Amino acid sequence: MRVTVSRKAHFNAAHRLYRKDWSDQKNDAVFGKCNNPSFHGHNYDMIVSVTGEIDQETGYVVDVKILKDLIKSEIEDAFDHKNLNLDVPEFQDLNPTAENIVVVIFNKLRPHLDANLDLEVTLYETPRNFVTYSDK
Repeated sequence: MRVTVSRKAHFNAAHRLYRKDWSDQKNDAVFGKCNNPSFHGHNYDMIVSVTGEIDQETGYVVDVKILKDLIKSEIEDAFDHKNLNLDVPEFQDLNPTAENIVVVIFNKLRPHLDANLDLEVTLYETPRNFVTYSDK
């Protein structure tokens, strides 16, 4: 019996979409106002979902308190009120698109979960724009 347990979390961050190896003109053409040299910000929401068998002793798939603490230590503390381009090492040479951010979040969480658990992360950049990455 596989069940999915989800935790919603939130962080605020600034970023700029651009490639260092492209001209200003090409960056403007591809990324538009998201290429603003002064950066821009989002109020990101994310849903972290863990799927697995229910442990017969605890009744849990995963302890939600452990999941909450993991999200705080690995994601919220690292990203909240930060400039992703300047303050987060994972984006030193990686364009912080929503697609790349969700993969980075996934990769930061995955090593802390048992291998028999599936992980899915959904990241909302705006209420209408979101991306999902999973190992399913």
